[in-house]
Amino acid sequence: MASFLSPLFCFTLFFLLRSLTAFANLQKTRSPFRPSRFSPLFASETLNVSSPTVYFEVAKPISHLPATQPPCSHHVLRHDFGYTYGKPPVLANYTPPSHCPFRDFSKIVLEFRATCQGRQFDRIFGIWVNGIEILRSCTAEPRATGIIWSVEKDVTRYHSLLVKDETQILAVYMGNLVDKTYTGVYHVDVIFHFYPVEEGVRTNLQNPVSGYGSHADLILPISRNLPLNDGLWFEVMNSTHIEHKEFEIPRNVYRAVLEVYVSFHENDEFWYGNFPDDYIEANNLSAPGNGPFREVVISLDGDIAGAVWPFPVVFTGGINPLLWRPITAIGSFDLPTYDIEITPFLGSLLDGKPHKFGFSVTNALNVWYIDANLHLWLDSERQRVEGELLKLEISSLATIALSDFKGLNGRFKTVANRSLTSAGRIKSSHGDITTTVIQEFGYVNNMVAGKDGNLQIVDQVIMADDRVRAGEHPRKIFKARSLKSFPFFLYSDYLDQGNGTSLSISNVTMAFRERRSERANGLKPFKSYLNNKQDGRGVMVVKDNLVVSGHGRTRQVYRYMGSDQCYFRNVSSSNYTIIYDKVETLCKPRLETRFGSLSLPFPA
Repeated sequence: MASFLSPLFCFTLFFLLRSLTAFANLQKTRSPFRPSRFSPLFASETLNVSSPTVYFEVAKPISHLPATQPPCSHHVLRHDFGYTYGKPPVLANYTPPSHCPFRDFSKIVLEFRATCQGRQFDRIFGIWVNGIEILRSCTAEPRATGIIWSVEKDVTRYHSLLVKDETQILAVYMGNLVDKTYTGVYHVDVIFHFYPVEEGVRTNLQNPVSGYGSHADLILPISRNLPLNDGLWFEVMNSTHIEHKEFEIPRNVYRAVLEVYVSFHENDEFWYGNFPDDYIEANNLSAPGNGPFREVVISLDGDIAGAVWPFPVVFTGGINPLLWRPITAIGSFDLPTYDIEITPFLGSLLDGKPHKFGFSVTNALNVWYIDANLHLWLDSERQRVEGELLKLEISSLATIALSDFKGLNGRFKTVANRSLTSAGRIKSSHGDITTTVIQEFGYVNNMVAGKDGNLQIVDQVIMADDRVRAGEHPRKIFKARSLKSFPFFLYSDYLDQGNGTSLSISNVTMAFRERRSERANGLKPFKSYLNNKQDGRGVMVVKDNLVVSGHGRTRQVYRYMGSDQCYFRNVSSSNYTIIYDKVETLCKPRLETRFGSLSLPFPA
């Protein structure tokens, strides 16, 4: 797509009207190279392909789908997204299927299915039910011969919402524009698949320790309200901007978890490659700055309640789009969400009065799209639950930023860490339960600018350690831990070939690693390990502001081993074609389940 000097096309009309001239002008001014966004249509691409290309994001299959009886499918929406930019979301009535021969559902799966042909940029989109976001995703960029793709997401955690026997509003926002050059229209279907409860199989909906291992009884939207002319997400525009949502909870809540959706766009789409302000000012550059560190801060009535250090998702048109055809980048079709345990704060929320969640982003530039879902567990035996906050320790955000540069060449290092601890007691029919929540984060970003600003190297890692413990000593009701690591490496090089032709070289390595453990009374302990790694190498030739040729190769190794299933896939592609694909589903006891060194990179 277009250079980093302009807002993301997915969200602004200006971006559509702009050509690749800005990219060429950027290099003429010898500004530092940054990832660029293109939607190439090669003159060499022919129309003799008989069938459309299937795009996909590598992910493990949804576990525990009953095999004895087929699902009851419910087609909710079919729509062609063409001239939808700046218009209200497309709405449809949603009700649970009335034609199902069974009424108890063990699994609910959302299927998003789409086709497109022609030329088009990628588009961020979201799906909401009564203001509760259930999917955030990015469209695939089409080709002249057509593409198809689908996203299957386990949405069983929204069970209490999706089985309500009443008409609700399903909203889909996908801003798109069509003209004589960008011709792609996204033809979309939204389908829900409801799976029955198998006889003799106990599901987490029947967990004897209610609230731990089970799904919420009530979910409240922490999002914008209809009607509006774009998505229901909040837009955080800069580092001082805070968006708020007022809410009120029932007085018999005894557990609360905030599920946060996050995506970053325009001047912060490639935030991990933003240079420090002193470098930008010294070289008189018109480039996004504020350095490469970002933190999403969640506040409750003005006080910090939790944080998200997000995984750096690359959208399907980012860096070099040929890397993501047909294998898309990690998280691009199903953006990750982040859970924050709010239970310790219930003591102040159970007063029957309105309260406010706030969302801000440290060092933010425009624009971050954020909303959340508040999952609540209700005490069916009491009309009122009592609680108190016992402990709240929020460390200051500790950062170190070092710059060593001369002109447009230099080295930069940013280190950050933070820890948050909260504890609270709830008195309910389940007893007196103390919940302790600990979040610890670490971050290191090493960046190089070379070749008078035509070369950029980013080497970054984010680590997050989330722990939840509930119970009274020596009685432990629930214990969970999620340890994540997000390494990210980017090499970007620009070469001027003369005669209006340039060569762009991009190498990307990224991984989403997570080790989880969960133990609740009455249920088997759960453990899982995920190591999802991608390597991409690509070249694009740009002449007279058009991408005239290029090449992209991607290899992905997805390794998951858990109490629910094991899944391994090693797949690689080259310019739309899968050249190797190996899948295994058998668990191997000797499979490596360690990250290696997991110490958080605290500043010295």
